[in-house]
Amino acid sequence: MADQLTLLEAVPEHRSEPTASAGPATLLIIDTETTGLDPEKDRCLEVGAILFDVSTRSVLAQQSFLLPVETNAAEPINRIPASVTRLPQPWTGALRWFDELLTASDVLVAHNAVFDRQWFGRDPLPAVSHPWLCSMEDLRWPAERQLRSRPSVRDLALAYGVPVWSAHRALTDCNYLAEVFARCDDLETMLLHGLEPRQLMRARVSYDNRHLAREAGFRWNDPVKGAWTRRLSQREVKSLDFPVEVVEPGPERRAA
Repeated sequence: MADQLTLLEAVPEHRSEPTASAGPATLLIIDTETTGLDPEKDRCLEVGAILFDVSTRSVLAQQSFLLPVETNAAEPINRIPASVTRLPQPWTGALRWFDELLTASDVLVAHNAVFDRQWFGRDPLPAVSHPWLCSMEDLRWPAERQLRSRPSVRDLALAYGVPVWSAHRALTDCNYLAEVFARCDDLETMLLHGLEPRQLMRARVSYDNRHLAREAGFRWNDPVKGAWTRRLSQREVKSLDFPVEVVEPGPERRAA
């Protein structure tokens, strides 16, 4: 027992800050389940989180907890009865440990981060200042995986040989992403490129050449009506075979 205590005391609880060129050392993979789509009137009722070490492709810690709500209009999707969220369980303590996981991480990762990030800073979830990385929008997956430009998390899992089951809970999607990351040989480069500042770009292509925009992952009518658009970094712009123009005035902010 004494040897074990000595070992525990020697293990640091928090990592040192990574250098900008090295990229993030530790990810906190996050998913939320909510009672609806509108954070102004709906509530987050479940949080899943996995602390992931990039260099070893290892899960360091994982957590899932419910938050009490009165009703859940999304129960047919997430299968979480509101009555279950109100059963006795230490959710306030879970939030304190979630803060510890935040402190130990460099970057927050979510699939469709635009949706998940909007619930933080709304009681009872804490506000966060970490950079966010979206595994659906920001990461460029290898062409040999034959994925769409905005793959679902389940398509990602299947492309990387990760078994998929039917449960629609917060920790389930976190596990999928962690298993996918563990199988990525070039994860460090993918993360660095994914964290590059991006702007919404409009493809300047003729009707006859619209296939060029589609093949490059641009979307028609979304979010700009009557245009092929995609968020790109300057590095990605230089790799295109057709011209683009900026839709937004500047790089999007990543801090929540």
